[in-house]
Amino acid sequence: MDTDVIVVGAGPTGLLLAGDLATAGARVTVLEKRPAGLSNLTRAFAVHARSLEVLDARGLADELLTRGQRVESLRLFQHLTVDLAELPSRFRFVLVTPQYEVERLLRRRADEAGATFRHEAEVTALSQDAGGVTVTTADGATVRARYLVGTDGARSTVRGAVGIPFPGRAVIRSMVLADVRLDRQPADLLTVAAANDSLGFLAPFGDGWYRFIGWHGNRDVGEDEPVDLDEVRAIARATLHDDFGMSETRFLSRFHADERQAPTYRAGRVFLAGDAAHVHSPAGGLGMNTGMQDAANLGWKLAAALRLPDDAADAVLDTYQAERHPVGRQVLRTSGGILRAATLPGPAVAAVRRGVVGLVSRVAPVRRRAALTVSALGVAYPAPRGSHPLVPAPRGSHPLVGTRARDLPLEGGSRLAEALRAGRFVLVAAAGAAAPELPAAPGEVDPAGRVVVRRTDGGATALLVRPDGYVAGAAAGV
Repeated sequence: MDTDVIVVGAGPTGLLLAGDLATAGARVTVLEKRPAGLSNLTRAFAVHARSLEVLDARGLADELLTRGQRVESLRLFQHLTVDLAELPSRFRFVLVTPQYEVERLLRRRADEAGATFRHEAEVTALSQDAGGVTVTTADGATVRARYLVGTDGARSTVRGAVGIPFPGRAVIRSMVLADVRLDRQPADLLTVAAANDSLGFLAPFGDGWYRFIGWHGNRDVGEDEPVDLDEVRAIARATLHDDFGMSETRFLSRFHADERQAPTYRAGRVFLAGDAAHVHSPAGGLGMNTGMQDAANLGWKLAAALRLPDDAADAVLDTYQAERHPVGRQVLRTSGGILRAATLPGPAVAAVRRGVVGLVSRVAPVRRRAALTVSALGVAYPAPRGSHPLVPAPRGSHPLVGTRARDLPLEGGSRLAEALRAGRFVLVAAAGAAAPELPAAPGEVDPAGRVVVRRTDGGATALLVRPDGYVAGAAAGV
C-alpha cells in the first residue's frame, strides 16, 4: 500500500478528515485537482456552534474566532429572531468568517500532523478490490490505499466512479452572490428577508466587507450572465428595504442551488462526505458545517478500522452511514424549508408567512428548537444495538448515550474539549468516585487507549466520550 487512506478533495471536509487521520497515526494522502494555495473567493462563510466545538476539540477554535464576526441572533423574514445567546455551548453565536480562513487552519493542522498533499492531481479513474482502492490521476500516476474518501464536492468524480447516484433537483436558480462594502450598517447583523417574490441575505465578515446573497423570482438567467452592483442593490432594496449604500464589490457571481443526497455514503472501501454526499440550498448556512461534522464522525472510525480485522472494521465503518445519513436528510429538510418559506410567491402567501412566523416567534420552545437545529447542537445518534467492536452495548438505555457531550470542566482547570484533542476516547469519571481500576492521574491514557479525566461540575455520571465528542456510554455513580 502507498498509503492508508486517500482523501480526494482539499476543502474543509477533506482537510479536517486528513488532520484527524494523521493525528491518529494513519498515513493519509490528499489529492486535490486545484493548484496549491488558498482562494480568497468562496461561498461558505458561517461557522455554527457545533462546528466551533469540533474545531475547539482540535485546538483551532480560539484562533478562528479572531478572524471573524460573532453574531448572536439571526433575523428571519423580519418577524422571527433566532436567539443563539442561550445555546448550551461555549460558542453561543454563529461566526461569520470566509471559508478560506477555516481551510487555512485545517490545512496547517493536517500538515503538522504529517498528511501528504498532492495538488494538480485530478483523479481520472478508480478501482477497488478486497484489499484496497487504486486511483489514477491525470498525469498517469497511481496511488493505492486501504480506504478512500471522496470529499470532492457536488460534482464528485469519486461518487460517479463507484456508481452511487445523486438524486434530487435544482430548487432555485439565478441566485446572486456578492461581497460588498456598505456606507450604513444594518440594525440586524445577520438577516434573511423575503418580499416581492425575492429573497435577500446579508452577513458581516468583520473586516468591513459584507456577504450578500439574493434572488429575484422574475429574473431567471443563465449562470454565465454577469452580475453587476445595480442588480445587487435592487434585490437588497426589494427584500431588506435598503441597499445600505452598497458602494464597492470584490466578488460577484451567479449560481443555482440543488437539493440532492446520495442514498448511501459507502461503496465497499470508498466513502463520501460533505458536498459529495449531500447538497442543499444556502439557507441556514449549513453546508460547510455538515461536511466538517461528517469528517469528524468518519475520521476516528477509519483510524480504528485500520487496526481491526475486516469484519470488525466493517461493523465500525457501517455506523457512519447509520449516523450521518439521517443528519444529511434533516439538513436538506431544514434548509429547504427555510428556502421554500422565503420564496413562495404571492401576497397571500406572504401574509400567511408573516402570521406563522409571528406566532412561532412567541413560542419559546419552538425558538429554542430552531436554535438547536441551526447550530447542530441538537444532533444525536441512536444508541448502538447489541455488542459493538469498540463500544460495549450500554446497560439499559441511558438518555445521554448518543448525545453530544457537554464541554465539562475537569480537574486541573482543563475542559473536555481539551482532553479530546488527543483524538482518543475519553473516560470522564466523577470527582471523588471510587474507580480503582483507573489510572490515578487525570489525563493519563489507560490500557484500553482511553484518556481518563475527572469532572469537577458536581455531576455523578461517568461518561465514555467518543473522539468526535458524542457519548458512547454512561453510568451513574461509577
